Amino acid sequence: MKLNKLGNSELQVSSYCLGSMTWGEATSENDGHWQLDFSLDNGINFVDTAEMYPTNPLRKETAGDTEKIIGNWLRKRKKRDDIIIATKVVGIGNKTVREGKPINEHTIEEALTKSLKRLNTDYVDLYQLHWPNRGSYHFRQNWAYNPSNQNTKKIKQDIFDILNFLSKKVKEGKIRNIGLSNETAWGTMQFIKIANENNFDHVVSIQNEYSLLCRFYDTDLAEVSHNENISLLSYSPLAAGLLSGKYQDGKVPEKSRLKATPGLMGRFNPRSLLAVANYLNIAKKYQLNPVHMALAFCDTKPFMGSTIFGATTNEQLKTIINGLDVELSDEVLRDLDKVHREFPFPI
Repeated sequence: MKLNKLGNSELQVSSYCLGSMTWGEATSENDGHWQLDFSLDNGINFVDTAEMYPTNPLRKETAGDTEKIIGNWLRKRKKRDDIIIATKVVGIGNKTVREGKPINEHTIEEALTKSLKRLNTDYVDLYQLHWPNRGSYHFRQNWAYNPSNQNTKKIKQDIFDILNFLSKKVKEGKIRNIGLSNETAWGTMQFIKIANENNFDHVVSIQNEYSLLCRFYDTDLAEVSHNENISLLSYSPLAAGLLSGKYQDGKVPEKSRLKATPGLMGRFNPRSLLAVANYLNIAKKYQLNPVHMALAFCDTKPFMGSTIFGATTNEQLKTIINGLDVELSDEVLRDLDKVHREFPFPI
């Protein structure tokens, strides 16, 4: 398994990251522990979670259970230094935790204290801001995104206060590195600028959606990544399972994400199904498993720090890990780009 240096940090993360968001709902604690063991045995040293997980569905009653599952695993194995753990503070992005209060020093203090306790650890390797306080164009909000009413002065003060507090937590040893999520190029540059001006700790990564069906990152943010040494952690590289092909021809498998979350948060529509059909044809043409092809595509990107995948079942995880050494030829990549040009924004 290839290791990548995450931004300007000292973290060497595996090029693929184990996502955990189904653990505690669609995936049992025992299976979560098995997935952690199996992933480590196969060279994956990086697991991503969040204080609001599990999802599928999101519920106030279960928020935090995924972190508990990871914490129980750490307690059982009595070893911490060979695993890199990333978690997130929620903010306005979801009301299952603190009713969606914005991220500030008070909510971070509460969230971090509880996450550390649930995770059964003294520190988090990467602490991420799940959503910007000003809002985000992610999760299909781009169609009506309008930043013209933003208060620039307030946003910059907000970022100053957050970075100031997080930098203190780094000094205390509770956080090793800071990351963003669902961010924009302008927002990321403000974090960089304010950190530089005030000698605060720098953000080292951005966790945004990226897949064959969602390629917003390819332009402005790719430029930020290259010039400012910020790594992408891509979530939903299989577009919530769409790119596996399992939802084609009207299929809705039992216990699937589509069954639990109709519409897949805006991803499931006639355009996306048609785009997927074209990608599946490429996989068939080159005798590739479409799951392996979709993940390998993400790994080709120079801005990629790690590609986050999840597996509801252990069998799914085995299938994924068995194909993580797949490399795509130039011909495959050219064919994939042709489909992207024809279906640039299918979700």
